[in-house]
Amino acid sequence: MPIEIEMRARFSKEARDQLVDRLTRGGEDLGPDDKHIYFYVLPDQLLKVTDNTAAGTAKITLKGSRIGRGAAFEETEFAIAPADVGAAVKVFNALGFEGAMHEASNLRHNFRFDGVEIAVKWSEAWGYHAEFEILLDDDASDAARAEAAAKITDVANELGVALMTEQELAEFTAAFEAAEKERKERERQAAPIR
Repeated sequence: MPIEIEMRARFSKEARDQLVDRLTRGGEDLGPDDKHIYFYVLPDQLLKVTDNTAAGTAKITLKGSRIGRGAAFEETEFAIAPADVGAAVKVFNALGFEGAMHEASNLRHNFRFDGVEIAVKWSEAWGYHAEFEILLDDDASDAARAEAAAKITDVANELGVALMTEQELAEFTAAFEAAEKERKERERQAAPIR
């Protein structure tokens, strides 16, 4: 399983526009990458069914950790046909994961800057944000992981982006999950009895 070193930042639209301008001028533009994602927040993992609407592809991904629990994620993923996204969601829901499911559309544009892949994104839950990522081999040493994290931090600093701390990520995701739980409960209570 590859190891993904990933860090995140949230910012205003103005800061997003400045970042995109800087990346367009000084980085490699990898293009739009809009996605519709069904993600399942499990106790120690994150399971996703992704419909990559920009590319016309789809995949299932299992991350071996959750946001806010370190920058290194073991990641297993495989492609599925876009037509099979609904069936994959149905299977995971039938396996008992429906209560852990969240659905989101991400407007996304990818760049590469000094060896770091940067996805500049907008979603309803996160607002304007970015993911900074370096992918390592599954046997990457702790030193290689630390070096990748340092590289991401250096690139973010060079671009004037403040990365979120693990504590900020954990607090943000906990607040999101609590709000989603409340929203789902309100919907359940408002649903007609059958």
